[in-house]
Amino acid sequence: MGNVNIIGLGKSGIAAAKILRKKNHEVTIYDSSTSESLEKIKNNLAQEDILVKLGQTIDLNTQHQPDLIVVSPGVAYDIPILVEARNKGIKTIGEMELAWQYLKSYPWIGITGTNGKTTTTALIEAMLKAGGIKTSACGNIGYAACELALSAMENPPEWVVAEISSYQIESSAELSPKIGVWTTFTPDHLARHKTLENYRQIKASLLQRSNAKILNGDDIYLHNFGLNLDWKNIYWTSIKGKDFLLGDIEKGVYLEDSWIVAFKELIAPISLFKMVGKHNLQNLLMATAAAKLAGVTKSSIVETISSFTGVSHRLELITTINGIDYINDSKATNYDAAEVGLDSVKSPVILIAGGEAKEGDDNAWINKIKEKCISVLLIGDAADLFAEKLEKVGFKEYEIVKTMDKAISRGKELAEEKKAKVVLLSPACASFDQYSSFEHRGDDFREICLKIK
Repeated sequence: MGNVNIIGLGKSGIAAAKILRKKNHEVTIYDSSTSESLEKIKNNLAQEDILVKLGQTIDLNTQHQPDLIVVSPGVAYDIPILVEARNKGIKTIGEMELAWQYLKSYPWIGITGTNGKTTTTALIEAMLKAGGIKTSACGNIGYAACELALSAMENPPEWVVAEISSYQIESSAELSPKIGVWTTFTPDHLARHKTLENYRQIKASLLQRSNAKILNGDDIYLHNFGLNLDWKNIYWTSIKGKDFLLGDIEKGVYLEDSWIVAFKELIAPISLFKMVGKHNLQNLLMATAAAKLAGVTKSSIVETISSFTGVSHRLELITTINGIDYINDSKATNYDAAEVGLDSVKSPVILIAGGEAKEGDDNAWINKIKEKCISVLLIGDAADLFAEKLEKVGFKEYEIVKTMDKAISRGKELAEEKKAKVVLLSPACASFDQYSSFEHRGDDFREICLKIK
């Protein structure tokens, strides 16, 4: 019986612990935090013979060293304790890799990229389900991967659809999808991955291990990267038409005369698709490519295209008050995603932005603010920094309001006074200064908007 240590008491860590206990491993979960709610979880898990140590980190200087360490997605793979463990020859893997060990007998579709992952994953899942294929999305969306592995013991899937972040790829050296999808590539998570080249190599490694590789040819970086690629089995997509495809038209998915064409077959007029923004058309083409490769029929793809309305926290229309749309784009946690969010909505816009600032190039985002916003309301730790950025480019129509409830009530006043079309939460920041996750932040926005209605 192996001795396994798990870092992180989130849903991924708990699911990893449960599946390992089912396989008779001795399991201890470590979490550096302490709280009343974590104590409750600790007590519940004790009844399943899972030991939880709160406010502690793994001790490698004991005789009873672990045989395996499993890392939750939010834990950096290069923290000193993990580097020390690997130097001592202790196997260290991510929760996603653990799930792969139990689910590798099923074909996987692995979706990665800086932006567009969640919508593309949700579209693929919906297309497969419409085609009668038994599947559930996991990873950064839906279930933790190990939760899916647990349920697969009783109720096996036909395909696994996984949204896989760079953090999860980094700690999953063996995970090899049947179909890999790379949505976009722009600087993000550089505080974690240090260099753009390191971040690129992590993303690329998942595609290299994928049998079929779907890439968004409209992404400038991926297009240029693709010019020098010698990978086999690449399927390129483009909303600009077949003339902009890299590689064979037979392996291309593109728009022609406002129709979706996949592998030379007419699929559907694009007018059936309800989501706004050219980035969502790109997501749709990649999802269509993946669904076709997974054997989904044309009619099931068309059914999904005409009924799919989007995912929570990504350009999600919450309500309309006095003709003004209140839109939740909390998932826009970096400048590129926030620029896409702004580009996708009607103007003039009242923008709510801020949170825990990230590194990255903010030029396109700032230019989009100047083009589309009549006011910017700044919240969270980044409020002063963003105020400086806007001042620097001569944009004076901003206010520092700090909290979400103040931002929404002030946004409502300004929107009615200045005849805005949209009040948009698109933060361009992580959420951890004021919230536990981008979902928590988006739920707060939703709740307050519905209350003021």
